Amino acid sequence: MRMNVSAEAGEAAGLRPLSARSVVLSVLLGAHPPELPVKDLVRLVEPFGVGGSTLRAALSRMVAAGDLRRTDAVYGLSGRLLARQRRQDEALRARTRAWDGDWEMVVITATGRGPAERAELRARLASLRLAELREGVWLRPANLDRPLPADLARVAQSYTARPDGSPHDLAARLWPLDAWAATARTLLAHAADARHPADRLTAFAAVVRHLLTDPVLPSGLLPADWPGDLLRTAYADYQAQFTGEPGPAG
Repeated sequence: MRMNVSAEAGEAAGLRPLSARSVVLSVLLGAHPPELPVKDLVRLVEPFGVGGSTLRAALSRMVAAGDLRRTDAVYGLSGRLLARQRRQDEALRARTRAWDGDWEMVVITATGRGPAERAELRARLASLRLAELREGVWLRPANLDRPLPADLARVAQSYTARPDGSPHDLAARLWPLDAWAATARTLLAHAADARHPADRLTAFAAVVRHLLTDPVLPSGLLPADWPGDLLRTAYADYQAQFTGEPGPAG
């Protein structure tokens, strides 16, 4: 990559070269609605080193794998990837409400689940920006403007609670906030230094992945100079330049 940061720092930040499939997904995940004619895809992916024949081969494989659906010469995201786009857009919007000190707490009540089911539930709770205090007990400040999914009641019980000790200390225990901020700053540096379109797309694909793990805590629980909003603004600006439409964070 043509970036003025070390390869080790880039690897630690989650930067990795994008395949033709990854380029197509990045383009469609950033498009609203997430579908484009093949002629527009050819134009959009060419700056990233993906030629027409490579693109068409990738599109055929992605349709066969269920990643994309095709209607005539228009390709769009499948249902599974539409859900991924919704999660990505929500991560970039980070809708919050005033925090009054309450915390959401989710306690797992289901038993007899296999390893795959347990892993799926853990991933789902993490995607809701909950963190695990101990096995089966997940929580976060109640500052997100979203309800918990109703079907969680099949496997868990939710509560409203307040910690007896310092909420600031509890947040620092639940999330690696300093490490998250350091990675965010590394990504901002990569994005600022990237000049080639493929390098910029690689950098901002990593930015999106990192934003999905932002705990979106109340400001009083965050370290000083938290870079979450800077990262969202940088991605929104890039998406506006890339697609010609305002980014979800804008």
